[in-house]
Amino acid sequence: MNDELVIYTGDQCHLCEQAKALLVPVLEQSGLDLKEVDIDSDEVLKERYGLRIPVLLLPNGQEKGWPFTAAQIMRLLS
Repeated sequence: MNDELVIYTGDQCHLCEQAKALLVPVLEQSGLDLKEVDIDSDEVLKERYGLRIPVLLLPNGQEKGWPFTAAQIMRLLS
């Protein structure tokens, strides 16, 4: 298990900005880092996540698509 959450985002994605703000307390409590991946730079990622962003990839490999809450993410991490 690694020590980061990955968030798949896109250019000018207001939901992505909301998701990142929501994750601040999760990151503080969990000690995880957040790695942001812009799907616009990769055709495979764009095809996979284009209509679903923001999408979180948890350290255990599980994905959680928007919408989500900080409490849901904390439960998934425990």
